[in-house]
Amino acid sequence: MASPNDTHSGHTPEELKAAMEAFHQRLRDAGLKSTRQRDVIVELFFTLDKHITADELLDEVREIQPRIGYATVYRTLKLLVEQDLALPKDFGDGQTRYDPIFDQDPGHDHIICVNCRKIAEFSDDIINTRIQEIAEEIGFTLRRKKLELYAECHNPECVAAQKDKK
Repeated sequence: MASPNDTHSGHTPEELKAAMEAFHQRLRDAGLKSTRQRDVIVELFFTLDKHITADELLDEVREIQPRIGYATVYRTLKLLVEQDLALPKDFGDGQTRYDPIFDQDPGHDHIICVNCRKIAEFSDDIINTRIQEIAEEIGFTLRRKKLELYAECHNPECVAAQKDKK
């Protein structure tokens, strides 16, 4: 059965600590150093635990550290992607969103509201099994999948906004 998540499930303090330790270890393994600015950005990225653009993350970061610039946020997001701790996602609206992927189901899928752009994650073993079967039935070995469903959400504010447009 599908198990929906409104964005992500949120991290406990222990999970956040583990994510930061993994980030620091991967930096060391790559011969890179941690900086206070990087740590602020990465910790906030995992704390927010949602699909976020560089601009949105910058706004959040500047509430804590007003002097951190866009380039620092962007380079840190790029580093998270290179270290397999984030995935860049394009949901068809022209903006790259970054998906925190530390310690989460790598096979999760997305449903995106075509109106308010709300993104929810879900995972469904039946769908995943059927996709694997389909690939095999037509002579393919599945390497990866990307399932994005575009729909209208039932959020009252979104529904009301759509009625106002009509």
